[in-house]
Amino acid sequence: MNLKSLIPQYLKNYYHFLQAILANVVFGFPSRRVKVIGITGTNGKTTTTQMIAKILEEAGHKVAMASTINFKIGKKEWVNKTKFTTLSSFSVQKFIKKAADAKCDYLVLETSSHSLDQYRVWGIKYDVAVITNVTREHLDYHKNMDEYRVAKLKLFRGVLTIVVNLDMEKPRDYLLWSAKNKYGFTKKEIDCAKLDCGKVNLVRAENISLEIDHSAYTINGDKYELKLPGEFNVENALGATAVAFSQGISPETIKKALAKIDYIPGRMYFVKNDKGFNVIIDYALTPDSLEKLYFLIDRIKNKRPGAKVIAVFGSCGERDRGKRPMMGEIVSKHADYIVVTNEDPYGENPESIINEVFSGVIGKVEGKNCWRILDRREAIRFALKLAHSGDIMVVTGKGAEETMAVGDQRIPWNDEKVILEELGNAN
Repeated sequence: MNLKSLIPQYLKNYYHFLQAILANVVFGFPSRRVKVIGITGTNGKTTTTQMIAKILEEAGHKVAMASTINFKIGKKEWVNKTKFTTLSSFSVQKFIKKAADAKCDYLVLETSSHSLDQYRVWGIKYDVAVITNVTREHLDYHKNMDEYRVAKLKLFRGVLTIVVNLDMEKPRDYLLWSAKNKYGFTKKEIDCAKLDCGKVNLVRAENISLEIDHSAYTINGDKYELKLPGEFNVENALGATAVAFSQGISPETIKKALAKIDYIPGRMYFVKNDKGFNVIIDYALTPDSLEKLYFLIDRIKNKRPGAKVIAVFGSCGERDRGKRPMMGEIVSKHADYIVVTNEDPYGENPESIINEVFSGVIGKVEGKNCWRILDRREAIRFALKLAHSGDIMVVTGKGAEETMAVGDQRIPWNDEKVILEELGNAN
């Protein structure tokens, strides 16, 4: 048994708290020298983080960014290979000091519920706090949704500006925090006065147009266009826009920045090939994110008569086990063929994880239109052989990640590279 699992979480948190204090002292409380924008939420954090950074840069600011997929300080950018959304307190403070020393105006920091609960981001002076949504995830750690929400609420303590998704469940919990500026973003008709949370600046998308490869909408009569598909990306853009408005950035600058974003690594990413079918990679790893992704996949399929959807997916080890059959059910409802495979087992038995995901599969016959294939490369190879011209193959769970977590090892892995290799081998 892992000795770490025997230590109560509150003792681990006390250790993290002491580390955070020491890290702030060692690096001189660097967040006091740069404006920090923190983004938390179950889904959409990474995309919203990227969008905010692009808008700030378009407005002429020097920006640092730390997200699940990458790091950035000014023009220097590199991949996040750690598999952590938010690093240890020492690593975070060191990064903030580098950003401050580089004279960055802003740091956009993707902030996980774990890091908030464990005090790893203690001492960071957040100027803006953003919540994208709260849906089922990490219940292995937080135990229930109420504890999960409470952990995310910690980001909002003492900030000048808060930005809240009004379309998520219980947005008022976050708007009740005392802040000089409050912004709410939505795709619906909402009367902010009924929220009874003081003045809330409303950012609302109207006239939403969703196409296979782009989206459009209006805010206060101004038309915004994205090269990214899906209602979820409109939602992410609204959050980024609300942040930009709070910093005095003009609609023209925001529109220009958003229109320049071609893709977000690992998010609804189309792998180019000459086989006549689409291969899509997406990071979706929660029931909510899978539901939203496959809603979009349905739209694409409906415009292609005869197209089949082939899904390759799994679930992460040592995480919320309750979501696994839910994920199996969601994907089986939308895909014609499904292949359940290994993802990031960590210390769990990967076959057990696959079986738990598979237990939720409905309306399918194993060996005919659904399979369990342990080796992820083999699963991808098998799925590619199923695909014909016009079909849509969707590979989810890892996005643009560069490693697979097996036990204590981090094995080099990238879905796009493997897909391209297997496509090449098929020639």
